[in-house]
Amino acid sequence: MGFTKSGNEQEKSIAGFESQFEFDEAGEVVECQIDTEQAGKRADIALADVVGVTRSNMQNILEAGRVRKGDKVLKSNYKVKVGDKILVQMPEPEPLELVPENIPVDIIYEDDDVVVLNKARGMVVHPAPGNYTGTLVNALLYHCKNLSGINGVIRPGIVHRLDKDTSGIMIVAKNDNAHTSLSKQIQDKTAKRTYLAIVRGNVKTDSGVIETLISRDKNDRKKMAVVKENGRDAVTEYEVLERFGKYTLVQCKLKTGRTHQIRVHLEHLGYPIVGDPKYSPMKTPFSIKGQALHSHTLEFTHPRTGEIMKFEAAIAEDMQKILVRLKNGQF
Repeated sequence: MGFTKSGNEQEKSIAGFESQFEFDEAGEVVECQIDTEQAGKRADIALADVVGVTRSNMQNILEAGRVRKGDKVLKSNYKVKVGDKILVQMPEPEPLELVPENIPVDIIYEDDDVVVLNKARGMVVHPAPGNYTGTLVNALLYHCKNLSGINGVIRPGIVHRLDKDTSGIMIVAKNDNAHTSLSKQIQDKTAKRTYLAIVRGNVKTDSGVIETLISRDKNDRKKMAVVKENGRDAVTEYEVLERFGKYTLVQCKLKTGRTHQIRVHLEHLGYPIVGDPKYSPMKTPFSIKGQALHSHTLEFTHPRTGEIMKFEAAIAEDMQKILVRLKNGQF
């Protein structure tokens, strides 16, 4: 799905659309055209993916009458079709009410548009009910003067997230233009990410592709699971980097970005990630709090300059120690 933006100062009528109209309130307008990948999905799901907001956020936008196809105001349950041309009026950013906290952040690169950082294992990315302090967002609000407001008060600047107990590289948007560009790159799969995982077992093949459907686990809503139907496409490429007999170091490349995708896929393949408390709750001989999964590299096109940017995050110390032990046969 492609999209372009129209600024707040220009007229809200868009040339080439089925009809012209004006939104009642101010706010950035994003134009979306549906392609075959999104066709048939609910509007809240399809539009959340391309605009780069949460599904609940998009549902609120839809319910507020800020999404239209021609003169028709769309609802969340509208099934989008190939060729649909849809306008989404983003709400004005709400003033941030979270408290900035002086928490150390390992910043790899920063400019006026983006922050690239190495998130520590154990750090929650954004606040949630009952957990409004000590998060990466709280830390970023202290270290950065500006963050994009597209994802609302709770998730300013957050283009994509990492699980609490996954360490490694992340990118954060400092303004809405950067956020929209980066979200599109992730959606179009032009932003490239690789992960490193230490898994149980000796992976049989040197490389492969795991392609399944993923949905909520019907027995545990906090978990995801591979399903045969009514799930979302999930594709992970993997490559064996080093074997240690009972354990293997694997590199994974995301072709889609489903919740817990790598953790679910490797467990489904029969090689769960060491230390994963949710998908492999087994005792481990290693000292690590959480899964041995690290977001290692990131490549993207800079939203302002168009330059190809490549970054690598140093492997967390706890994973480094495990690898040293494995290389020495200490397991």
